[in-house]
Amino acid sequence: MSNTTTDTPTTPDGGDRDLGAAGSQLSTAPAEEAPNLPSLGVIGWARWFWRQLTSMRVALVLLLLVSLGAIPGSLIPQDGVDAVKVEEFRQNHDVLAPVYDRLGLFHVYGSVWFSAIYILLFVSLIGCIVPRTWQFVGQLRGRPPRAPRRLDRLPAYTTWRTGAEPEEVREAARKLLKKRRFRVDAAGDAVAAEKGYLREVGNLAFHVALIVLLVAFAWGQLFKYEGNKLILEGDGFANTLTQYDDFKSGNLFDPDHDLAPFSFTLKDFHGTYEATGPNRGTPRVYEAKVTYSEGADGTEKSKTVEVNKPLNIDGSKVYLVSHGYAPILTVKDAKGEVVMDKQAVALLPLDGNVTSSGAVKVMDGYRNAEGEKEQLGFNAFFLPTYGGKGSGMQSTFPALINPMLALSAYHGDLGVDAGIPQSIYQLDKTNLEEFKGSDGKLFKQQLKVGDTMTLPNGAGSVTFDGVQEWAGFQVTQQPGSGWALGGAVVAILGLAGSLFIQRRRVWVRAVRGADGVTVVEMAGLGRSESAKVPEELGDLAGVLYDQAPDAPDAPDAPENDDTPDSPDTTHVVPAEGAEK
Repeated sequence: MSNTTTDTPTTPDGGDRDLGAAGSQLSTAPAEEAPNLPSLGVIGWARWFWRQLTSMRVALVLLLLVSLGAIPGSLIPQDGVDAVKVEEFRQNHDVLAPVYDRLGLFHVYGSVWFSAIYILLFVSLIGCIVPRTWQFVGQLRGRPPRAPRRLDRLPAYTTWRTGAEPEEVREAARKLLKKRRFRVDAAGDAVAAEKGYLREVGNLAFHVALIVLLVAFAWGQLFKYEGNKLILEGDGFANTLTQYDDFKSGNLFDPDHDLAPFSFTLKDFHGTYEATGPNRGTPRVYEAKVTYSEGADGTEKSKTVEVNKPLNIDGSKVYLVSHGYAPILTVKDAKGEVVMDKQAVALLPLDGNVTSSGAVKVMDGYRNAEGEKEQLGFNAFFLPTYGGKGSGMQSTFPALINPMLALSAYHGDLGVDAGIPQSIYQLDKTNLEEFKGSDGKLFKQQLKVGDTMTLPNGAGSVTFDGVQEWAGFQVTQQPGSGWALGGAVVAILGLAGSLFIQRRRVWVRAVRGADGVTVVEMAGLGRSESAKVPEELGDLAGVLYDQAPDAPDAPDAPENDDTPDSPDTTHVVPAEGAEK
């Protein structure tokens, strides 16, 4: 077998022009063009702007701007997420708040500047992907490029002489390359093969997945909705706008037509907690048993809703998000008439041990000792497990072990008839007067279950009859979330493919030399410099050499030369025109 020498690559002459063609189209990435200002005119500038917008460089810049734009959306309170925090921010920051309003930082994802970046990125990706996809389809339908005239100028090259016929060598090479999953084309005196198309498939899949993510994100933001509802045990909920305690939705969501028709009833909430150890008070069981039905005439079904295990109904998800207690109260007026009959009043938890606070409002039917119509209001403080005197007004455990209710009493006008919305968990004391105790201070009292608080001057009484539990649910609909997940998975797989799969080509030429001995040449070319192409070529050459071994009487072999067992593979610097 003849030894292979290395040629130092030089600029190929006219006879080597096909070397550049051999390395062409290993990628569908747009070719870098020399700066060329467009000719004056609308069409010229439009073409120039389109080329810039659809370049990969601009797409990456826009993707970076989207990421940077999302930062204030995460750090600054948003109107669509928590309007209360936004209002608090405005009250506490007189200088920053007007600036944020002008910049649209309180509604980042709906602002003009973020929408502009988002749309430009979307257009840029489409304008970049479509031509590359058509180009790649053309490559799949075409044949591997013919072998260059000078294979020894390629990065990986080997040659040897064999006594086999050229046709036999080429047929053996064709079968070998097809077995190794190369796309093969035999033309003239050489066999051309190509492999690694999944690299470009992964690249295109990654960019298509980005578009899917953008569309899914936009769709989800425009048509989503989210509402919260506090439900007492035994009470029900119907999925209508008026049933929600609070509700927010996307700009294109229509609550009158787009809310899924369903209803459910909270049958029982069950919670158990760690009694000892460092995790004391941590929930062990936290579940709500509900019955639900879809549509107006749907069959009633049972379901246990747990944390992170929502109830799925017609595209909407019902999550269990909170739990608390509602003291059951009976209120009588000065004449002993019942004006609130064993009504449960939900209170809001303040800590992990469900220390709760809220307000009790008696709006109708109450008359004071003079027979005048008034309204009663009570600030309520509830401890499911009262630790006794000296433990303070904080519960020591979240379960109902030693419940205690503390009330402070007011009378007058609650302000509920003024038409101004107010929280059901707070008292508006503007037009309320305090009931005074014997010491002249605000009248208040701590009650155990069954205790009665008698109001001063015969104004009536309040009886603590028991405790009812409630559960808080969040109903959400996030369209496009499945598409977003699928897009993210495809993007990861596509990126991995574009990074780890190498597009490469192999040529095998077998011709009869002047002395009648067949000369075999093999060469390989990859898109980038990698040890994989020379190693793969060496492996292929070794297999082919076994089928077409070195000629035993090669005339150019030195008299005492030891014939190697396999061909030599030579690494050279890529010739001009070969893509790195």
